[in-house]
Amino acid sequence: MPADKHKGGTPATSLLRTRGVEFALHEFPHGNTDRNYGVVAAEALGIGADRVFKTLLAKVDGLPAPSVAVGIVPVSGQLSLKELAQVLGGKRAEMCEPAIAARITGYVVGGISPFGQKKLLPTAIDDSCLGHETIFVSGGKRGLEIEIAPQDLIEVLGAVVGRIGTAH
Repeated sequence: MPADKHKGGTPATSLLRTRGVEFALHEFPHGNTDRNYGVVAAEALGIGADRVFKTLLAKVDGLPAPSVAVGIVPVSGQLSLKELAQVLGGKRAEMCEPAIAARITGYVVGGISPFGQKKLLPTAIDDSCLGHETIFVSGGKRGLEIEIAPQDLIEVLGAVVGRIGTAH
């Protein structure tokens, strides 16, 4: 699944190209919506919401400054802050305000990619990712998804894998 450069050059795709990671880009019309961007992506791409993962930022006690970590979970569920903190060696976690998440990552909310952020942050991904050959994460802008093997995501980000998501 080679990347197609003209489809969207973002810090996320640049990082993956530089690292020689196989991935595919998928664009879709997202419109201005009050709905969950990940669910919109899953519907537009015709895939299950359990294969589309959202990138969320949380403040986790016990981490070095700025004490912010990334949690990656399926859009079909929610991030368990307690489990995120535990997996990363903390006791408590709380969600970052959207403006802070945008400032820390360099991406707009609804388009925050786990790849190519301003600084590599401690990252955890829900273990449900291992049940799929490929998963989808934001490509760094709304309406752009990266399809990637979970193992490649884990390796590039140095991510910890654990049960951090809750289905709803």
